Amino acid sequence: MKLLRFGPQGQERPGMVHADGTVRDLSQILADIDGKALSSDMLRVLSQLAPDQLPIASPQRLGPCVAGVGKVVCIGLNYTDHALETQSSPPSEPVIFLKATSSISGPNDDVIMPPNSRRGDWEIELGVVIGSAGVNIPQADAMDHVAGYCIVNDISERSYQLKRGGQWTKGKSYDTFCPIGPWVVTKDEIADPQDLRMQLKYDGTIMQDSSTLKMIFPVKMLVSYISQFMSLHPGDVIATGTPAGIGMVQKPPVFLQDGAELHLSIDGLGTQRQKVVSQAGVPC
Repeated sequence: MKLLRFGPQGQERPGMVHADGTVRDLSQILADIDGKALSSDMLRVLSQLAPDQLPIASPQRLGPCVAGVGKVVCIGLNYTDHALETQSSPPSEPVIFLKATSSISGPNDDVIMPPNSRRGDWEIELGVVIGSAGVNIPQADAMDHVAGYCIVNDISERSYQLKRGGQWTKGKSYDTFCPIGPWVVTKDEIADPQDLRMQLKYDGTIMQDSSTLKMIFPVKMLVSYISQFMSLHPGDVIATGTPAGIGMVQKPPVFLQDGAELHLSIDGLGTQRQKVVSQAGVPC
């Protein structure tokens, strides 16, 4: 299933994508696409619905595909080529940082840059959406805790990240810096999360073109590993890292400019498109 949220910001309604491509309204079935909706029991109920019997919606906007996210757990340097392009050694254990949930936005919402931002950057990532709670999860059981997958754009302000005290969270948590969606694709529809092509274009130019095959630490290992340090809860999102091709390492560097467009796609998970907008006329 493809589950989504649609409507104006703060007024989103739950929906699903029919096989014919139409969006069907689920608001008579459940309150929202949140942790409760992503439980195995509720997903089973939703899978038994007849989508053609549900009201057709004509959304003008798609919201973040998960409501009430408790935490966004991010993995740094999880692709060898990305580690090398940033002149970092590939890690022996996953690098973990958190992204503020206030940074979450819809898949096609504008990316609003901080005032005086000069080094905005992109990172296409496979998002893992948790469906059942767990702590100290054995790797053999890790996938039982996964509800599905989505696209995450880990927008960054590199000067905040690297020049303001060395804390990555500072550069990754501004409002609109975490577009997620367009939908959550339940795990039964993704045969192998470690074999998905991913691509990001900046103003039509392909900047990142890779595959989740190249992850250093695969999804099941990440779910188990993270749960050693914090409990995972339904609706939590894990952003699993980005491959090579970020703007910071281009020669010369390419940073987000006012009016530019980002287009992201991952096999089976849909597409995102964002416009970059500077604040109050301040150039990015």
